[in-house]
Amino acid sequence: MSTLQHGAAEAAAATLRTTHAIRERCGQLLARARAGGSSWFTVDEDAIAVAAREVADATRRRYPKGHIPFHSRWRHLEAGGVDRKGELERRMADLPATSRAHAMVDLTFISVLLDAGAGADWSYTESASGQAFTRSEGLGVASFHAFTAGLFSSDKDHPLQADAQGLRALQTDHLAAAFQVRGNNPLVGLEGRAILLRRLGEAMSEQPEVFGVDGRPAGIFDQLVSPLGPGVPPTADVSAHDILSQVLLSCSGIWPASNAIGTVPLGDCWRHAAVRGEGLSDGWVPFHKLSQWLTYSLLEPFAWSGVQVRGLDALTGLPEYRNGGLLLDTGVLRLRDEGMARALWQPGDELIVEWRALTVALLDELAVEVRKMLHLDAQRLPLACVLEGGTWAAGRELAQRHRGGLPPLRVASDGTVF
Repeated sequence: MSTLQHGAAEAAAATLRTTHAIRERCGQLLARARAGGSSWFTVDEDAIAVAAREVADATRRRYPKGHIPFHSRWRHLEAGGVDRKGELERRMADLPATSRAHAMVDLTFISVLLDAGAGADWSYTESASGQAFTRSEGLGVASFHAFTAGLFSSDKDHPLQADAQGLRALQTDHLAAAFQVRGNNPLVGLEGRAILLRRLGEAMSEQPEVFGVDGRPAGIFDQLVSPLGPGVPPTADVSAHDILSQVLLSCSGIWPASNAIGTVPLGDCWRHAAVRGEGLSDGWVPFHKLSQWLTYSLLEPFAWSGVQVRGLDALTGLPEYRNGGLLLDTGVLRLRDEGMARALWQPGDELIVEWRALTVALLDELAVEVRKMLHLDAQRLPLACVLEGGTWAAGRELAQRHRGGLPPLRVASDGTVF
């Protein structure tokens, strides 16, 4: 690839790393589906109110006092009513503010990357509480204890960190032991999770200007917030999109998806023949679901460190199977051929790309209706809270009601898309 071609590829990738591009291109596919031009889906406008009611009802049940937190990995870390954040803070009580912020960011980063589908047969029993957890909650609790035990640190005197050397040396069987994996307790995608963390370790080693000489995810925090003195809380403010942009720029090479323009990796971007765009970005639909999930999950660690995060609604809804399932199970989206629900699809198949795109676009519209039903405005109920209240929980409840928890479409996922 020539220098000119590489420059064009970089420019296209930069365009596709924006949430403006995500919304604009997902909006193209929603307008097309509404006009009857989709080969895969129809849209039932009247059912949007049905979906909004499911979400509003779930929100009231889950948060009857009206204090709705952000959609975040930290909700899973609170599973079983255990104050694990408080436990971590007690262990860090003698550390300076910067070190505490770094540990929170490291934990969030690692826990999100370990949050792929666990499968129906895996569970994790927490020794301290005696409680057993499955699915996302189980993965969250297991990742917390693996982190506090120092599994991801190369320095045994400083266990509360994840660093490049520790991640590069991570052995799959050590991760399996930490997650209580055995013959009768299988975890789907275990090797893939270990590979993803090792790839993060490699990426951090190669970018000391971002991740620091030790290579820690918390380097992203330092990139966005002025370095702090001992005991001095930060007073910076950052935008949510700046956090996402830093994640996308720094971690673009770790995702398993081979999508690329020339030699420039795109990550969670997929082709759709009906989508138009400028230059080499034409035909691509960006989502960046896992990177946005990570960004949502970093909002609280940044805030706990005294950083004001603005522009939350620049982030989009997450195009994964709980949110997308909500739309199918309430009839907002309907398959043109119900038999397609029985097929096994790949993430790059046009039906799946379009399902995810329609999910992103419709979540923005659904949020407006949910706020009306709950008598809250966008400032008091940003999209991050609608998702938590919310769309993800309602999607999970409907899936349990209709299919024992299974999603409405079958996708052979690598764990970074769903």
